[in-house]
Amino acid sequence: MEIPVINIGNSKGIRLPKALLKEYNINDTIELILEKGSIILKPKSAPRKGWEKSFKQMHANGDDNLFIDDIFEDEMLEEWK
Repeated sequence: MEIPVINIGNSKGIRLPKALLKEYNINDTIELILEKGSIILKPKSAPRKGWEKSFKQMHANGDDNLFIDDIFEDEMLEEWK
């Protein structure tokens, strides 16, 4: 695909077609990677997006209990002092 470089104020830029934005789920931010003479544009991923809301819901439901105690009965904490 050939895309023209256009003037944007004192800078230059490119326009990505709407179909391309939709296909790759590009919204507000992209990652620009410079690699061996190439420029790679990738959708900005947010792998932990929505975790805060989920954790709050877990807490409200009482689902945020530990499966394993964080201190064991036979643990010798003195040796770490």
